[in-house]
Amino acid sequence: MYDLVAGDRNVKSSYYLSKKNTLELFPMLKSDNLCGGIVYYDGQQDDARMNLAIALTAARHGATIANHVSVKKLHKTNGKLSGARLKDEISGKEWDVQAKCIINATGPFTDSIRKMDDPNIKDICCPSSGVHIVLPGYYSPEHMGLLDPATSDGRVIFFLPWLKGTIAGTTDMPCQVTHSPRPTEDEILFILTEVKNYLNPDVEVRRGDVLSAWSGIRPLVSDPNKPDTQSLARNHVVHVSPSGLVTIAGGKWTTYRSMAAETIDEAIKSANLKPIYRECQTDGFLIEGAHGWTPTMYIRLVQDFGLEMEVAQHLAKSYGDRAFAVAKMAAMTGKRWPIIGKKIHPEFPYIDAEIRYGVREYACTAVDMIARRLRLAFLNVQAAAEALPAVVEIMAEELKWSEAEKARQIKTASEFLANEMGQMVNRASRDKIPINLSKAEIQTYIKRFQIIDKDRKGFVSINDIRRSLKSMGLTPSQEEISAILSEIDVTYNGQLEIQDYLQMMSAIKSGHVAYSRFARMAEMEEEHHEKEALNKKITVERSGGGL
Repeated sequence: MYDLVAGDRNVKSSYYLSKKNTLELFPMLKSDNLCGGIVYYDGQQDDARMNLAIALTAARHGATIANHVSVKKLHKTNGKLSGARLKDEISGKEWDVQAKCIINATGPFTDSIRKMDDPNIKDICCPSSGVHIVLPGYYSPEHMGLLDPATSDGRVIFFLPWLKGTIAGTTDMPCQVTHSPRPTEDEILFILTEVKNYLNPDVEVRRGDVLSAWSGIRPLVSDPNKPDTQSLARNHVVHVSPSGLVTIAGGKWTTYRSMAAETIDEAIKSANLKPIYRECQTDGFLIEGAHGWTPTMYIRLVQDFGLEMEVAQHLAKSYGDRAFAVAKMAAMTGKRWPIIGKKIHPEFPYIDAEIRYGVREYACTAVDMIARRLRLAFLNVQAAAEALPAVVEIMAEELKWSEAEKARQIKTASEFLANEMGQMVNRASRDKIPINLSKAEIQTYIKRFQIIDKDRKGFVSINDIRRSLKSMGLTPSQEEISAILSEIDVTYNGQLEIQDYLQMMSAIKSGHVAYSRFARMAEMEEEHHEKEALNKKITVERSGGGL
C-alpha cells in the first residue's frame, strides 16, 4: 500500500524479511515472538533547517522575513481586514503594516489569531502533546529504524536513527497551548518502557541514556467549513472568515507544498488579488541550497578548504550548496589537519562558522542557535550546555552584545535547556534515586572521595578537581573542570559533598545515569594514588639496583 500511494516517487520498493534476516539487519531486536519484518523507505529531514530554507527561498524571491515578531492586533476597514499591529519581541518596538490579505499559518496558535479577528468564534485547534527522546546511536542500526502502530495502549512507537543518535517517541496527550512545552518524567518512562519491549536483553534500556527530551505541540483541528465541527480533520483545513482572514491549520510536512498552494489560491480568490501568473509557479521549485548540491559535494569541501570529513558531510547535508559560504567563514584550527573549522563541541560536527553564518540567517538569540540552527540542544542537552558559552561569545562578536547581554543570553538559554529540553527532568530523575549501595561500595567511594579531598574539608571543590587531574598529567580548561563539577553538584553551590557522590554512584548503578566524568576521575585517582604508595614502599635494593 505504501508503494502504491507513492507511485513513481517511491524512494525504494518495500520488501519482507525473514526472522533471520531481520535480526541480521537489526541485531538489537528481541528474537522472542519475532516472525519477520517489513522494510519500507521514507525520507528524513532536519525540520528546523527545512523551515529556514523555505523562508530564505521566499526572501530571495522578494518576501520580507521578520524573526521574533508577534501580531498584537488585527486592523479592519469597513469590516474587512486591512493590516496588523506587530511587535519586535527583542527590541520591544511596535508598528503597523497594511495588507490586502492576512494568512493565519500559526500552528497550535491558530485560535489566538482567529480570536483577534472575532473574539466570539469557537476554537478549532485541539492541541496534542508529543514527547520525543534522543538515545545513543547504538539503540538502532545506522540506516534502519522500527515503527509499531500498536503499542500497549494503542499509541504509535518508533525509534529511528537521527543525526548519529536514535530518536524515539511518541506520546499523544491533550495539552494546553504554550510557548514552552515541557516533557514529563512519566512520558519519558513510557517511551523507554515501550522501547525496552522490542530490544534483546543485551541492550539495557537505561534512564541515563536519555540525552535530550522535548515536547512538541501537534495542532489537530476540526473543520469549521463542515456542520460537524466536533470531529477532527484528518488532513489540513483552509478557512476564510467573513472579514477575510485566511486560516491554514492542521496538515503535516509531507503535504506542505500542497497546503501552501491551496492557501494562496484561496487568498487570491477571497481578496481578489491579481497575481502575475494564473497557476502556481513553485511546483518542483528548488529551495535554498538545493541548486548545486550533489551527493559527493562534501569531498570538494574537504579538498578545497581542508575541513574534517565528518564536518564536511554535515555541512553538505545541512546547507546544500550554501556549505561553501559557511566554509569560507571558518576559522583556522592551528593544526596540521583539519586546517579550518573549530568545533564548538568535540563530540559533534558543528563548527564556529555556522554560528557566524546563522546570524546572517536571522538567528537573534542563543536559543535560536543551539536549538534551531545547530540542533545541538535536541541531540544532547548536556553538550549544548557545555557549548553555550562559546556560542554566545561568537554571537556577541557578530551582534555587538554587551557583557550584560551575553549574561542574559546564557541565562535564558540555560533555562530553555533545563525546562524545555529535558535537562531538569533528567537531573530530577537522578536526584530522587535512593542510595542503594552495599557497605563495601560505600567504603570504596568514601575512600576515593577522601583521596581527592586531600585537605579533609568535607567537600570537593573545583581546585580539588584541577589538582587531581593535574596529578594524572591532564590539563583541562576551566570550562571543562566546571562541567565535571556541575554534572554531580546537586545543590549548585560549587561544592561536591560525599552525599552527592554517593547519590551519583547509586544513579549509575540503577541506570538512571549512564556515565559520570567525576566518577571515572575518582576511580583513576584511586589507582594513581595506590600506584604512588606502592612505589614509595619499594626500596632501591628491592627494585633491583640503583645508581
